[in-house]
Amino acid sequence: MNQTALSRRSLLASATALILSGLAGPDFARADDFKMGLLVPGSIGEEGWNRIAFDALKRVEKELGAKISYVELPENPPAFEKAFRDYASQGYNVVLGHGFQFQDAAITTAEDFPDTVFLISSSAVHEGRVIGLNTDASQPFYLMGAIAATMGKGAGLIGGMEIPPITQAFEGFRNGAKSVNRNFPVSTVYLGSFTDASAAKEAAFSMISQGSDFVVPNANSAGMGVIQAARESSANAATFSVYSDYTDAAPKNVLGTFLADYGQGIVRIVSAIKNGSVPDSIVEFGLKDTDVIKFTYNDAAGRSVPADLRKTIDGISAKIVAGEIQTRAK
Repeated sequence: MNQTALSRRSLLASATALILSGLAGPDFARADDFKMGLLVPGSIGEEGWNRIAFDALKRVEKELGAKISYVELPENPPAFEKAFRDYASQGYNVVLGHGFQFQDAAITTAEDFPDTVFLISSSAVHEGRVIGLNTDASQPFYLMGAIAATMGKGAGLIGGMEIPPITQAFEGFRNGAKSVNRNFPVSTVYLGSFTDASAAKEAAFSMISQGSDFVVPNANSAGMGVIQAARESSANAATFSVYSDYTDAAPKNVLGTFLADYGQGIVRIVSAIKNGSVPDSIVEFGLKDTDVIKFTYNDAAGRSVPADLRKTIDGISAKIVAGEIQTRAK
């Protein structure tokens, strides 16, 4: 059994992970090969957060000629560290842990592997070669909050877990809503899961029954439950797609979509690393990065965002980019 097969068996046995069989394994005989690994919390088959990372990895393969591999992991910190160590010991140049929850495991692993760069999504860490890549979701969420407070009576926010990337996004939503109406009611629920769509749906229905006519998810694949609740509610609740476009699942209820073209940002950063330039601080993508962050409207929604409000939102977005509006506490 060769080294690649042994390493994959180790990942499967110790981390209950799956290696993508369709991707070519690294050629360890060539020292000049550039290799990138990816750790995701769940399945890349789910549209949303994990799929974004996989698509980014494939772009690194295609555009930078990198050897790539990925691992699907349960929410288990010891498994995170084991997977990081497996990749680093195999000579991977870059390993991306796709989520804040990978941060501690990366910091611990990096002490023993100074030649590997560890990128952590949704993180503000910068310790040596452990570098956070943070998409400032508070900025597009601020726009959603302003829309909701202009068009609605109340909003409910459903998060997967109470972690900084999500709490900051929700802070942006609340601040955007308050900029329009300081008394606009906003409630928040954290599920404790990124995969329990049933719990998300139940939480959204509860919020709708209490008067929220906007329900907004930030819960990876669990967020589909919120979209379903909006579609099925007798109150015809409104929602937004977050990270992936769920408009087809509720075409009359989804007013707009926040997409993060994470692949574009990842290719940019990994290309620099390949050329010998490791970021000397965290990397934060925001509305200024128009190639990465996109916010669009659904013209076919039952109560689509009117033209005058869209113009107002464009002005707010410009002020955020210019630094005139702070969407969250720094």
